[in-house]
Amino acid sequence: MTAPIRVVMAKPGLDGHDRGAKVVARAMRDAGIEVIYTGLHQTPAQIVDAAIQEDADIIGLSVLSGAHLTLFAEVMDLLKAAGADDIMVFGGGIIPDDDIPTLEAMGVARIFTPGTPMQAIVDWVEDHIKKD
Repeated sequence: MTAPIRVVMAKPGLDGHDRGAKVVARAMRDAGIEVIYTGLHQTPAQIVDAAIQEDADIIGLSVLSGAHLTLFAEVMDLLKAAGADDIMVFGGGIIPDDDIPTLEAMGVARIFTPGTPMQAIVDWVEDHIKKD
């Protein structure tokens, strides 16, 4: 039997709106993905620590505050410093299209913008995390 995909869903920074993150987390859970939701106001260090402790395959970040470039960069840097840069990172939220190439250049695997169907996110995670 194959182990389920494990995702840490997180809301970094001061943004207090978590409905989108919870909807995505529920869609993944309903698809059989194990979801660890860290809650609001997490620091990048807390998110990376949780992902390592939970043996996560992937981290999903939801950012609506406009601080996405800083927050994603810090998560990516901390993963690398911890030797855990094999943990894939994806994100979503209010992220301008012009910033997506910058995020991808820092190693973020995918950004989902508002209006993305939940099944598209689930399918992408399942396609990009292969469990044996």
